[in-house]
Amino acid sequence: MRITRLLAAAGVGVLLPLVAYASEVAVADLVGTDGKSRGQVTLTEGPNGVLIQVRAANLAVGEHGFHIHETGSCAPDFSAAGGHYTPGGSGHGFMHPDGPHAGDLPNIHAGATGNARADVFTDAVTLAADADNTLFDADGSAIIVHEGRDSYGAEAGAGGREACGVIERQ
Repeated sequence: MRITRLLAAAGVGVLLPLVAYASEVAVADLVGTDGKSRGQVTLTEGPNGVLIQVRAANLAVGEHGFHIHETGSCAPDFSAAGGHYTPGGSGHGFMHPDGPHAGDLPNIHAGATGNARADVFTDAVTLAADADNTLFDADGSAIIVHEGRDSYGAEAGAGGREACGVIERQ
C-alpha cells in the first residue's frame, strides 16, 4: 500500500510541470490557388518557443519555401498575406549576417506523392497575445508555402505562392 502511494505521488510530481504549463495551440488550414485543401499546419506554444508541424498534401514535388507572413489573409491570390513576418525588422534568410527574420522557416520537401511532413521549432515568434513578436497582432498572420525553394539568402527566390493558411487559435 505504501509503495502504491509513493508511486502515485511520484506520478503526480512528474505530471505537475506538464499541467502547470498550459500550451496554446493554433492551426492554419492550407489551401491551394485552386481553393482545394493542401493540408494543415499546427503551431503549439511551448516553454521555449513554438513547435510548427506541417502536414501538407497535393504540393508540387520538390522543395518549397515555407514562411510565416505578416497578415492573416489569403485573399484571392494570397497576396493579401503580405510579406514575411518581420516584427524586429531583420533581413531575410538564415545566411543573412544579422540573422533571419521571425517569418523565416526551413524549406519543406514534398515527395513523389506531393506530401510534405516537417516539424520545425522557432523561438522567434509566440502565440501569446501581449508580446511584440505575437502572431496575433491586429491583422494576424498566415503561413505560405511557395512554389520553389527558399535561397536562405537576402532574396528569398522561392517564387509564387502555392498554398496559404490563416493562423487561427484553437
